[in-house]
Amino acid sequence: MAFRFKQFVVEDDHSTMRIGTDAILLGCWAEPEPARSILEIGTGCGVIALMLAQKSDARIDAIDRDEKSVQQAGANFRGSPWSDQLNPVHISLQDFSQTSDKKYDLIITNPPYFSGSLPSPDDRRNLARHAALLSPGELVSGVNKLLLPGGTFWVILPSAEGTCFETLAASSGLFLQKQMDVKPKPRKPVNRKLYCFSLQPCSMPVREELIIHYDDNAFTAEYIAFTRAYYFSLG
Repeated sequence: MAFRFKQFVVEDDHSTMRIGTDAILLGCWAEPEPARSILEIGTGCGVIALMLAQKSDARIDAIDRDEKSVQQAGANFRGSPWSDQLNPVHISLQDFSQTSDKKYDLIITNPPYFSGSLPSPDDRRNLARHAALLSPGELVSGVNKLLLPGGTFWVILPSAEGTCFETLAASSGLFLQKQMDVKPKPRKPVNRKLYCFSLQPCSMPVREELIIHYDDNAFTAEYIAFTRAYYFSLG
């Protein structure tokens, strides 16, 4: 199925990670300017990389360990207005961090985190969604090696995993700069946390909240405004 955004189209039928709300939240929230170099870890169908290309002139390397996902991301990139900015690479973060001499102004990921959930019947999707192939420790280690001193690292996680990740990041020299808590509805608990870290200490991180739906399931005005650059209409 093709997903049509305002400025690009994404096919995700051959990708381990289909387009979902988490990717849209992260792509909308991340601020790529003034980055000149961006790394996306686990690009899947490439939607986050495309969202950042829409609002940045940066060169974007989009890596994934799944070959079919990289092939589909490449096709989506070639069909976009920013094909010269986007570079899909078939490689794991572990191998990339060990072999690459490049460092980046911005690193972004919607990582695997379903370490305690039931496996998917699709083996490729199961691997992409579970932390066995990329642990939080390996993610933090890779980011520390690949991030430039003044760069930023953007990530989305479920609430419980996010709280644990905050502690791990702080102990590894990644300092919180911004955080956005996301609720599905006003009276529901926070179910997603978005973070921006850097290698520089920050005494007062910026904290935000976003609610996606009203109680009647209609999209909130703030969510419509949040996604307006990409969606035609949510009304």
